[in-house]
Amino acid sequence: MPSDLHSDALEPPATHRSAPTAVFCDRAKVGDPQHLLAAAVEAYVAIDAAGRVVGWNPAAESTFGYSRAQACGRTLDELIVSQRYATAFQQTLARLAAGGQPVAGRRLQRVVRHADGHEFPIEVSLAVTTGPAGPILHIFARDITIVQRAARFGAVEQAVARGLAEAGSSKAAAARVVEALGVTMGWPVAELWLADEARQLLYCAARHSGPRQVLGRFALDELELGVALPGRVHQTNRPWWIPDLAADTVSPRSRAAAQAGLHVAVGVPIASGSHRLGALCVYGDRAEDPEDTLVSLLTGLAAQIGQYWERRRAEELTVELARTKDEFIALVTHELRNPLSVITAALGEFDDLDTLSPDELKTTLNVIARSAGRLTVMSQDLLDLARLEAGHISITPTATDLREVITACHEALARQAEHKGLAITVDVPTALPMHADADRLRQVADNLLTNAIKYTPNGGTITITATADAVPDASGQQWITWSVADTGIGIPPDERPRLFRRFYRASTALERRIPGTGLGLIITRTIIDRHHGTITLGEHTGPGTTFTIHLPTKSPTE
Repeated sequence: MPSDLHSDALEPPATHRSAPTAVFCDRAKVGDPQHLLAAAVEAYVAIDAAGRVVGWNPAAESTFGYSRAQACGRTLDELIVSQRYATAFQQTLARLAAGGQPVAGRRLQRVVRHADGHEFPIEVSLAVTTGPAGPILHIFARDITIVQRAARFGAVEQAVARGLAEAGSSKAAAARVVEALGVTMGWPVAELWLADEARQLLYCAARHSGPRQVLGRFALDELELGVALPGRVHQTNRPWWIPDLAADTVSPRSRAAAQAGLHVAVGVPIASGSHRLGALCVYGDRAEDPEDTLVSLLTGLAAQIGQYWERRRAEELTVELARTKDEFIALVTHELRNPLSVITAALGEFDDLDTLSPDELKTTLNVIARSAGRLTVMSQDLLDLARLEAGHISITPTATDLREVITACHEALARQAEHKGLAITVDVPTALPMHADADRLRQVADNLLTNAIKYTPNGGTITITATADAVPDASGQQWITWSVADTGIGIPPDERPRLFRRFYRASTALERRIPGTGLGLIITRTIIDRHHGTITLGEHTGPGTTFTIHLPTKSPTE
């Protein structure tokens, strides 16, 4: 036992009492029993002056994990004393042999080691008696893990409430919540997952792990609805307990958690009324049974978080709507007004139609056609975005060759690139078979290549590559990596987080007065999301931009 047997726990000799009765290893060594302790609720352990166990009742078996047969005759430091307290324990035994008496009328709180290796807190009281074979130290102990955890519950509730009140953003609030669970409650990993309804998936808003915790493949940032513990909790809208992650054959993520040294997990839903928002999950490094108090704590915290998120989301939505309105007004006043002004001015030329030569008439009609085309593209983008986000345009996966999609796009836009003296390099395999909506992927290819041509100065280069992973992932899914890189004007680093926002246009484009709606990229991302893929903006050391897309070759329903 660690510090419950420190050398300062014994006082000078006093009058000895008769030994209480326990399930003794050898009654001759401790004297005739006066009370039967076999049915005692508290763990009872008796040791002699050498530290050997001579008494060990059933409660001790359940508390420390050793049977009486396993414990009797072995030294206590070999069984439950932590290595760091070995010296103090030996000092205690020396004083016991000299007739020392334990502190009376006090219960001590200490930490001991279980048979499975984990440490836990106990509350102990001590007594010394003299038996036929010499002094015996009697130890009465009870596990106070639940008591201490309940005390920490109050602390974590206060920490979460304070974190939510002080957080300046929903991202900061999520970080404060998982930190409170990880640090205050001692969980090796705590995660807060939120639902992205537009993309139909869950994303990890915050994760806290111990400094030495290596998570590996467990540390995913996005999950499909219904997948793994967060997905199950969100889908069923009820708490889930996984007592043994290694035995959870349904989820590859559970197996990854077990490989990271995590053994048990519990998750509770985050909701506001009937609106499901996400899941709060914690992971432990040792197996244990579920506790109603723990689930109640997490459920209470989840309710707090749900209320906060609804308020925060309403506030952020108000700000976002105001910003979107301003950006839309800017779009209307600039991107719509300009082509309309050009069309109006060109139409004015027809007042003197008889004076226009055939070439002048042709030029005027081309000006009108180009401006009308800009308006058509703009209105189509607005309609596409609204339909995609509302789910009114479905993705229809069929047998598709991504190479054919990329090649057709290149051929259609090659003339535009030639006018600017741009060199386009296409490096793709002879075939890239996949299950996808070819028309929507063509829309993605057109958007990315059109942007690359538009934002790359004369004489620049554009590189299109696509490859398929040689080996499928753990779920058997194979992925294609598709990138479009250019040597264009680039995007300032501080503006990149806003790149996929409605109507957003980079300052580099605005300064050069390059026309655009700021809708192409968000439409592109929505299409990729519907294919269960991702699109990211790569880091650049030089000029230009690189967009990288990861797409599964098979539909998730296959």
